[in-house]
Formats: sequence, structure tokens, C-alpha cells
Amino acid sequence: MRKLLVFLLTCLIALPGMSQGIFEEASEPKESGTALEWNGYVRGSAFGGSKQFDYSSLFGEAALQGKLAAGKAFLFADIRLREGVQFGERGLTLQLKEAYAGHQSDKLGLYLGNQIMAWGRADGFNPTNNLTPRDYFLLTPEPDDQTLPNFLLRAKYHFSPEVGLEIVGVPFFRPSVYRYGLFSLGEHARFDEAILPATRFGNGALAARLDFELSRIGFSLSYFNGYDPFYGFRAQDIDLSNLLSPLITYRPDFYRKQSFGADFALPLGNWILRGEIAGDMTKGYLEAPHVPNPGLYYVVGLERQLWAITAILQYIGKYTFDYRDITEPAPEGLDQLQEYILERIGYETSLFNRKIFLQQEQSNHALFLSLNRSLAHEVLRAECTVYYNLTSEEYLLRPALNWQANDALSATFGASIMGGPEQFIYDYAKEVLNGAFLQLKVRF
Repeated sequence: MRKLLVFLLTCLIALPGMSQGIFEEASEPKESGTALEWNGYVRGSAFGGSKQFDYSSLFGEAALQGKLAAGKAFLFADIRLREGVQFGERGLTLQLKEAYAGHQSDKLGLYLGNQIMAWGRADGFNPTNNLTPRDYFLLTPEPDDQTLPNFLLRAKYHFSPEVGLEIVGVPFFRPSVYRYGLFSLGEHARFDEAILPATRFGNGALAARLDFELSRIGFSLSYFNGYDPFYGFRAQDIDLSNLLSPLITYRPDFYRKQSFGADFALPLGNWILRGEIAGDMTKGYLEAPHVPNPGLYYVVGLERQLWAITAILQYIGKYTFDYRDITEPAPEGLDQLQEYILERIGYETSLFNRKIFLQQEQSNHALFLSLNRSLAHEVLRAECTVYYNLTSEEYLLRPALNWQANDALSATFGASIMGGPEQFIYDYAKEVLNGAFLQLKVRF
């Protein structure tokens, strides 16, 4: 491991001096049809000011991306080396963001390895995208940093330039990162590490998408069968040795689902209308609180340029099938105290999971607004993202300003502000994820 880190650092230090020759060489025609491209960046990122952490995230990072094409075959790699502090823990992280090989012809494409892929045509919220886990606790000014790769076998066949079929196999499950243990849920609750499903054929995932890119509209139909990277938790152990101070050990847990989806993008003059819908089918939801009910998840949005501002307005909705109210237990006497405590724990666990899945009511409604404008001849870019859940009254506000000093150097600063009613998800998350951020980045 130490030799690998030394080698990567040596490459990153030496690359700026070598980059001109590499790009010149890659741009020249080769008899063998081989082309090599390199690029990367070095950045410093700071995020802090939450209630629990003065410094939620401080790190320096070097990244190196490379692509080698040889005829119809190619490979791509994205390696990132990051050192700093994340939520009070200091460490060095070597991340293989992507690494895959492929073969691409006019009709057929085959790709194998660690890949990041996104399905769906909506912005920000993609009900049909079940193949891209995210690390929601990697705090940077760039939301795409949170995307995580999956090991995928992808095959894409083009029946024509307008119609393509894509089939994806996922041999093992990788969940998103939700660090529930950072939330202050009280002295009676703690979180244990998750246990991932065993790596075997039956725990893999399969997905397919039929995609149409026509002259007036683009749309696709998709299917997914596998574990959802989005998950809840269950009470793994309940210690009632002291009835006045019980201790509950929670553990993140996972569930399988089938999802049938569709998406579209339709230009309407100066407007672009986008939409997605997914029908998620689950089993065992009546017995297991960490399994959401079946339901519909849908997004519809409009995009337009207004006074040099790129504006995106979306409606995000969820509808829950087989919805049932859960009854809050009431104490019936000291002789039934233990039974009441167990019922109370079950009730609170189910209620919190419903809040995670936005199923605390049968219908859930939210709005999303994104505004983006370039200033000073594109030297500055101002942006603001607002999310408000009409059902739960939770909100997120994220303003940012980017300064492009020259072709290589950029600076970004802004803030992330979220909140909501007491004991809702954003109410807990704000203690950890609120704050201001600053980044300096140099590309080469």
C-alpha cells in the first residue's frame, strides 16, 4: 500500500511537467489507432460551522484521470488521494472513483468495472436511478463528488441511431452512505455497523433500459430488480435490564425491490419539460419497519432561460400503496411497563423509517428550484438551490458563488442550510450537515 501511494504521488507531482507532451502525443494520429489522454486537479476544501462540528470536513485532494483508446477498445480510470479531517476523524483515503474497460462499436458497447452511471432525464431527483449509490456525508461544493461507483457489467446495443437497449448486471451490492450514528438521537439509542448481503448470485441486481432519442422527444422505459441503495434501519438489540433507561442498538438494514420506470425530455419552444416516474414494488413491509411500502415516485420539471438565468422548477411527489396508520401506544400501568416500552420502541422505529422514506403520510409533495447565472463575462457564476417539502415542512437552501480566475484556477464558496420540524430527518441532519464551504481548485 505504501509503495502504491508513493507511486501515485510521484505521478501527480511529475504530471504537470509531462502533460504538454502527453496531450500533444495523444492528438497526433497513430498508425496503431492508440490515443492516451490525461487530466486531473489538486484542490483544498473546507466545510464547517455546524452545531456538532466546528470543522465538518477539511481536506486536500489530488485527482488523476486517464483514458486510453486503442481502436474500438478503451479503458478509463479516475484515482483520488485525499487527506484531512472528516467529522473529527483524520485519515488518508485512496479512492478508485472509476476504473473500467470497454469495447465500443457502431452497434454494440460492452463495459466492465467500477462505473458511475445515471439513468433518468430529470435534474437532481431521479426516481429511475437505482444504480448509483451516494455518500451524502462527503461534504464539498460539488454534489457530483458524492456519487459512488458500482461494479457493473454493461451491454448496450443500438438498433438504430435513435433507439438503444442497455442491460446492466450488478454482481454485488453497494449501499449509499447515511451516517445515522452522527445524529443525536438521545442517550438511549446507538447505531451499529451494517451487515451487507452476502456476495452471491441471488443478491445481485439486474437492470434494463430501452432508450429513444427522437427528433422531438427523448424518452426511455426501464426496469430494476435488486437491493435499493437507499435504506432504513431496524432495532437490532434492546437492553431492558434497566426499564427506566433502556438501550436500543439500531442497525442499518437493506431490502430488495422491483422498479418499473419511465422518463422523458420534451422541448417546448424556449422551455424544456422533463419528467420521471417509477413504480417500486417491495415485500415484507408489514413486518419489517426498514422496508418501505410499495409506491409511486414521480418528478416533473420545467427548465428555461430567464433574463440570462437558467431556471429549473420541479415538483417531486410520492404516493404510498397499502398505506396504514400506525397507532401510538399508551401506558396501561406499571405491571405492563416492559410491554409498553417494547411497543414504544417499535412505534418510534417505524415512524422514523417512514420519515426516511417520505411515507409518513400517503402522499408526499415537494418543490425544487435551481437558479444559475454567469456574471462578469463568465468569470463569476452565481447559483442557488432551494428544496421545500410541503408535507413535512423540511427545507434546504444552498447558495454558492464560483470565481473562475483563469483556465486553471477556480474558487467556490457558499453555504448549506437545512431544517425542519422537531424529530424529522432534516432537524437531525442540520446539527451535522449545516455550514459554510470554501474550495480552491487547480486543474491540469
